[in-house]
Amino acid sequence: MTSSPTPGLTRFNTLDDAAAAAELHEVCASAAWGGKMLAQRPFADAAALFAASDAAMAELTAADLAEAMAGHPPIGRPKPGDPTSAREQRGMAGASEELKAELLELNLAYQEKFGHVFLICATGATGEQMRDAVKVRIQNTAEAEREIARGELVKINRIRLTRLAEGE
Repeated sequence: MTSSPTPGLTRFNTLDDAAAAAELHEVCASAAWGGKMLAQRPFADAAALFAASDAAMAELTAADLAEAMAGHPPIGRPKPGDPTSAREQRGMAGASEELKAELLELNLAYQEKFGHVFLICATGATGEQMRDAVKVRIQNTAEAEREIARGELVKINRIRLTRLAEGE
C-alpha cells in the first residue's frame, strides 16, 4: 500500500527546479546528490524520497563525498545562525569546556589525517559519545573512513529529508 505525499513533500514536488535545488542543498551540499534527487521528482511519498536519497548517496564519488562533507561544520562548532547545525549538535550544548577543547583537538587531528571534517550523525548523541567515536574512527584507513562518513551522511540526509517532507 502506497502512502500519499505529505503536505511538505507535495510543496517540494511542485517547487521550480531552482527552489527545489536550493532546498536539497540545505539537506546535502553535494551537487551530484542534488542533481540525482531533482531528476527523481516528483516523489510519491517519504519512502520514495528516502530510497532516491540512499541510491544517490551510494553513487557519489570520493570528490562528491568531499563536497557533501564540506557542507558540515565541525562537531562542537555549529555554524553561527544556522538552526539546523545547532539542532543537530544539541548534544554539545551542555558539554564542559574541557570536553569542547578535547573535541576541538581531536577534530583538528582527524581533519589533518583525512582532509575533511569528522562527520557523524550527531542527532541524539552526547558530547562524550561523539568524542569517543572520533577517537575510534581516527584509527581507520582513509577508504574505510570515507565509507563510514557516507553512511553517516545517509542518516543525516534522512533526518533532514524527514523535516522537508513534514514541511518544517
